[in-house]
Amino acid sequence: MTIHHSMLRLTLILVLGGPAFCRADVRVKDITTVSGVRANQLVGMGLVTGLNGTGGKNPETRQFAVNMLQRFGLRADPTIRAQLRNDSKLKTASLSVVVVTADLPTFAKKGSTLDVTVSTFDDASSLQGGQLIMTPLMGVDGEVYAVASGPVSIGGFSFEGDAGSVQKNHPTTGRLAGGATVEKETCSPVGEDGFVSLLLLEPDYETASRICQAINIVYPEAARVTDAGTVEVMVPIQHEGDVPTFLSLIGQMPVRPDVKAKVVINERTGTVVIGAKVKLSPVLITHANLAVITSETPVVSQPAPFSEGETAVVPRTDLEVIEEKSPVTVIDETATVGDLARALNALGVTPRDLSSIFQQLKAAGALHAELEFK
Repeated sequence: MTIHHSMLRLTLILVLGGPAFCRADVRVKDITTVSGVRANQLVGMGLVTGLNGTGGKNPETRQFAVNMLQRFGLRADPTIRAQLRNDSKLKTASLSVVVVTADLPTFAKKGSTLDVTVSTFDDASSLQGGQLIMTPLMGVDGEVYAVASGPVSIGGFSFEGDAGSVQKNHPTTGRLAGGATVEKETCSPVGEDGFVSLLLLEPDYETASRICQAINIVYPEAARVTDAGTVEVMVPIQHEGDVPTFLSLIGQMPVRPDVKAKVVINERTGTVVIGAKVKLSPVLITHANLAVITSETPVVSQPAPFSEGETAVVPRTDLEVIEEKSPVTVIDETATVGDLARALNALGVTPRDLSSIFQQLKAAGALHAELEFK
């Protein structure tokens, strides 16, 4: 017997942003960043040695190995170099060419350390037990800002035999905690021209205006809104020589951010998030699930005696359609998210049902919110 449901039942997790949430104040530093204060990505290519037969065997691995030998004064014969892409006599099972990445914070100083991520570039099967050889890490401008080296930690393992294998996590990607040393700084003074810009994490004109007002209460006429995502602040005379302290004081100021009316639905996890400002126009909704029950009862057909017929199995399918009876519900214009939640719960809807209902409400113009699917 097979049962087909037109709607799948999922666990409903309804996260409400009620009035109390709307009135919550947050710090300016929690909803903004300072222009110019950001991390810079570094990247390089290096060689991991000391692998126990799990290294790469690609021509690129052999080429990289010969280049490393040449860096240390061991010159290879030109004919050997020309045959590297096809000659597999040079064994590289203990080596792997890797891509090395790191994030350089804005205020990192020379001699400070960075965490590094390494991932295989060739066909190596595991970096377990490997050692990263000194690798320069470059920025987008091609300059070397850090140098990485050290033992690779993969946080797992990979073993295999002739007829089986076992693996934990991803053995072809690893990390070096504090594996890179900063050689060049990227710090540029903030506010050296007398102005600092606060960048909103969620651009919104109303929130930007509230931040501006909060700053101007303490420092009159110091801040102005340039666009939905930027508040420009003039450094007061008393803080011209100490901009970090000024930014610290601004960051602690409480602000009540404004949020868009939004409904976010993730059908994969069964999560529904309804924003605090979501409103519905008066609307009538009816919703029901449909179940189709299919049963197969094959029948054996026997021919009449002496008829020279053959025994055959004749398929027989029984179908039963059950439609869940659901009342027609009238949803009045909602004043709060709680009202909306109670109205939807009265319908007994699931997240998959909500996906369809909200799409239809949006199409009908009754949902006054942004609808977003994850």
